[in-house]
Amino acid sequence: MSLYNSTWIGSTMNIVESNDPTLIGRSGLVMDETKNTLVMLENDACVRIGKSSITFTLDGSDAVVQGALVGQRPEDRTNRKYRMA
Repeated sequence: MSLYNSTWIGSTMNIVESNDPTLIGRSGLVMDETKNTLVMLENDACVRIGKSSITFTLDGSDAVVQGALVGQRPEDRTNRKYRMA
């Protein structure tokens, strides 16, 4: 199963690139996902981050996810077919 088609809630997220330099390098547990945001548990605090402004990895994998490409509801994202270049 592709990383794009799996559920991300409960996964460890690490932000590798962002328009906001303060977000780069932050990591935590994905608690919730909406169409445009991810909620991450970081140091006992929930942080809501916009998908469109970040690039991240999940569970320490080598695959990098561009948040701008996955701007849909999680239940739609898991059933969608993605073309990889």
